[in-house]
Amino acid sequence: MKRSDIPSLDDLRAFEVTARLGSVRLAADRLALTHGAVSRRITKLSEDLGFKLFEKSGRGLRLTPAGETLNLTLGRFFTELATTVESLRAANARQNALVLSCEPSVAMRWLIPRLANFQSAHPDIALHLSVGGGPVEFRRERIDLAIRRLDFALPDAWHVQRLFPEKMGPVMSAHLAPAFASGEYIALGSKTRPDAWSHWLSLHPSAPRPTEIRFYDHHFLIVEAASAGLGVALSPIVLATDDIDRERLIAPAGFDPDGSHYGLIWIGEPELSGKAHDLARWLEAECKISLGKVGMQ
Repeated sequence: MKRSDIPSLDDLRAFEVTARLGSVRLAADRLALTHGAVSRRITKLSEDLGFKLFEKSGRGLRLTPAGETLNLTLGRFFTELATTVESLRAANARQNALVLSCEPSVAMRWLIPRLANFQSAHPDIALHLSVGGGPVEFRRERIDLAIRRLDFALPDAWHVQRLFPEKMGPVMSAHLAPAFASGEYIALGSKTRPDAWSHWLSLHPSAPRPTEIRFYDHHFLIVEAASAGLGVALSPIVLATDDIDRERLIAPAGFDPDGSHYGLIWIGEPELSGKAHDLARWLEAECKISLGKVGMQ
């Protein structure tokens, strides 16, 4: 069959909806057409094909054998067409979205609770969040920007905007303060920085030593455990700032800089523009507001 011999898509659609709903009237309502318009399209389709599609059955209609065959094919066709269109729309939306990669602990404890504010301020920006740590596969994973602790070598082609210096300190629920002061406490550490407690204790020789150190897989877990009263967590300030502000946690020994920084990194043009620039400015402002409450500035 030549392409010119393929019936009108409008006529095929009118037939398929009528066959599926079993009524010209219902098909007309679904297609926002008049009863007569649907009937004319089905009649034209039948004439173009050269065989009947429906036959009368009492007060209604039923498909002819040829109509049944055509309907089965059209059902598969329209389903596949709808799936393809939806897939293409999703792919286009991903291409137009801004993808931000962030370390898991920072994403869960600091970034995600603030993203609603970003969406309210920038409703036109579709922000997709990806979690990951260390080096970033910008092109392979189609990442636009990444928040990382800058503790690894960066390629010369990468650009960096520093967000805040890293600071570490012991945090705990208020009822554990006496135990911390007397050395009768369990220290909570992250496996991602196994020497953090040893380093902190060396900086504070007069601080009481813990009875033991227990390690969790991630920092966000030890901060949550500290909030639940399970011990004293040695936490980056960015992960504890909200709980300190809400008085779920206290930090009696304060926070010490460890010499590293968190930064926003990207590739391509050295100056951000458009959506990426808007996100960078918002992140910078949020860091100053939220982390300034507990002495970051």
